[in-house]
Amino acid sequence: MRILLIHQYFLEKDDGGGSRFNEMTKLWASQGHEVTVLAGMVHYATGKKANKYKGKFTLMESQFYPGVDVLRCHVSETYNSSFLGRLWAYFSFVFSSIYAGLFKIKGKHDLILVTSPPLFVGITAYFLSVFKRLPFVFEVRDLWPESAIDTRVLQNKVIIKFAYWFEAFIYKKASLINVLTPAFRRKLIDKQVPQDKISFIPNAADFSLALDVQRDFDSISFKSEIGLDGKFVITYVGAHGVANHLIQLLDAAELLRDTNVVFQLIGSGMKKQELIVQKEKRELDNVIFRDPVSKAEVFKYILSSDMGASVLKKVDTFKTIYSNKTFDYMSCKKPILLAIDGVSRELIEKANCGIYVEPENAQEIANGIRSILDKEQQLIEMGRNGYEYALAHFDRAILANEYIKLMEKIVNDV
Repeated sequence: MRILLIHQYFLEKDDGGGSRFNEMTKLWASQGHEVTVLAGMVHYATGKKANKYKGKFTLMESQFYPGVDVLRCHVSETYNSSFLGRLWAYFSFVFSSIYAGLFKIKGKHDLILVTSPPLFVGITAYFLSVFKRLPFVFEVRDLWPESAIDTRVLQNKVIIKFAYWFEAFIYKKASLINVLTPAFRRKLIDKQVPQDKISFIPNAADFSLALDVQRDFDSISFKSEIGLDGKFVITYVGAHGVANHLIQLLDAAELLRDTNVVFQLIGSGMKKQELIVQKEKRELDNVIFRDPVSKAEVFKYILSSDMGASVLKKVDTFKTIYSNKTFDYMSCKKPILLAIDGVSRELIEKANCGIYVEPENAQEIANGIRSILDKEQQLIEMGRNGYEYALAHFDRAILANEYIKLMEKIVNDV
């Protein structure tokens, strides 16, 4: 099968962020499928372009992975400048990706797969599906426009009204809508989307990479090399943005000065510099910021930690999501410090693989950590529980095969 994937935030090879489709496309290509990706040039966390994209409107990266071509398209670097800048960043990709999809892609495809957010990538999918006469699958990785409204990314009433209208339109036009959590399914059904039009292929754990990294890797020596020997290390990996609200970890660190707890925050984002200023202002020696690293390097830091942290801002929309990083911690057999209510909490409690603490409640976060500090055996058991649960329910290879079967059925039914 020949798949055209539209993914504005498709990662570079060495990125350490959520690599759902990087891994999926590699698996599909290894099975003989051909994949072309329409992706943006601007990094999802920094809002900036790499030097190789400067001055270019499109750039084809043939054989990005064996069997996977990536066509990078222009995105404005104005996302963090203002509301209008943010809007232009969204729509600049819409325009450039439609152009690239019509005039820069060679050969035919069998199906279009588009993943959001942002919701507006659906415009590209719809236009190309009409012009190329192809069915398209729309994936919901995050509920838009709700999450954008809750985090105040979208505030303009006209744009919000358009977003809700377009959401309903794109759901109607899609051949299939894939959701990443059971809560998303319930939300879509509440919005009158037919149940038989909704599939559930969730995020997955990357067991193969975790195992590869562990070969010939000494986590104790690595922990000592990075200056954390004797510390109880809680690692957060991911974006440092508005939605992540990482200030709550700094607040908890302030309450844990009398312990050996260290928070290690790896990644980048629009709030990172503000967080660093707060760390220095409060003289928080128990908070360490690290620049983004490759996924393999990320796993080294996780494997050398005592817990992994998954945290988000306390808004109702985030009760519907699974956090990408949670699955990385599971695949590394690390217990989870979870400050996300809803389905993520249900997952952690069902798997018995971590502790839940109320988001944005620094005292409860600190108390939760204190409650587990000296319970080494319990931490080991939680890590093992998470690994086994993820292996049974969230293995990427199995889920990738299920996804392919769904798409093949759509193509065969056309």
